[in-house]
Amino acid sequence: MPVISERGKAMPASPIRKLVPYAEKAKANGVKIYHLNIGQPDIETPEVMLNAVRSFNQKVVEYSHSAGNETYRRKLTGYYQKYGIELDYTDIMITTGGSEAILFGMMSCLDAGDEVIIPEPLYANYNGFSTAGNIKVVPITASIHQNFALPPIQEFEKVITPRTKAILICNPNNPTGYLYSKQELETLKTIALKHNLYLFSDEVYREFTYDGANPTSVLSLSGLEQHAIVVDSISKRYSACGARIGALVSRNKEVMSTALKFGQARLSPPTFGQILGEAGLDVPDEYLTRVIAEYTQRRNVLVEGLNAIEGVYCPMPKGAFYVVARLPIDNSDRFCQWMLEDFNYQGETVMMAPATGFYATPGLGTNEVRLAYVLEINSLKKAINCLCQGLQVYPGRVG
Repeated sequence: MPVISERGKAMPASPIRKLVPYAEKAKANGVKIYHLNIGQPDIETPEVMLNAVRSFNQKVVEYSHSAGNETYRRKLTGYYQKYGIELDYTDIMITTGGSEAILFGMMSCLDAGDEVIIPEPLYANYNGFSTAGNIKVVPITASIHQNFALPPIQEFEKVITPRTKAILICNPNNPTGYLYSKQELETLKTIALKHNLYLFSDEVYREFTYDGANPTSVLSLSGLEQHAIVVDSISKRYSACGARIGALVSRNKEVMSTALKFGQARLSPPTFGQILGEAGLDVPDEYLTRVIAEYTQRRNVLVEGLNAIEGVYCPMPKGAFYVVARLPIDNSDRFCQWMLEDFNYQGETVMMAPATGFYATPGLGTNEVRLAYVLEINSLKKAINCLCQGLQVYPGRVG
């Protein structure tokens, strides 16, 4: 029998999706599952976007430019101008989801054996894409007790080596919901310039900020023109996850011309997804205003509900639509599986993502889970109650 590659063996399973077989079995047994494990919003995709696809009248579904449709990229420069970011359309490359932007960015800027510093908890796919490229993730651990704020600059300085090529953040953060302040980003700018590093910023949750907080893009920081690389996506912004349209954005021409070669190898991003994404730029601001108001209510219900459960602690996030909560359990992987395989309350249970998969440091996250507040409020309340009931009888409860 042929042998599987070492890279394939090392590739981590998704903490978000690996428990799907247990969820499917529970559903087959008649159990209703509240899916808080994955960032799949229940918000409707804007009608103007759906209509743009419905009205497609070309006789051939052609390849686009490998960097994406020029009309879309030119229109996107106007979107970024709203955030005070001046770009040329050639600074933007349309990708097959934000995931491909991460992959192309890493492959363009780091070689096998190079190192990227990432604050953890981190988006699980950063581990996966780094593994695919034989790139070493060097984690800097943020603490739940400090609401997952950026660790001190000294922690970054300690781990920088000659193989360090980049720092990668997600802002607002997935999985914690933490929103990095401008001061924290200035700290990262100082490190990037001092050590001549790329500064990657995954900003796909840019619009989702709460309590009057405003996001700062690394593209708006002067002096980082050759260092800043942004990953973007329409998936969450317009509740269009299945469109698989993202973007890689940088003023560094060499980075963009290199990424384009990877783009040419995969030919072009999806045609219908690009039509959807371009139409999204015509969505009225009122759409996002309503969506953010809804998410603010959901966040408050979830965080307050979690903290009302004995032994549970959950910080209040300022962005995205996720929380990481600490539970009184022995092992989050075991607990999340148990909730699907062995437990239900009145025929219902909750699917969560064990936080172990959001750390690069082995052994961390064993008493933490990530929850996405992507369900309407009544469902969230029922999910919180299911979790509360489950924690009362879980055999591995501690504390």
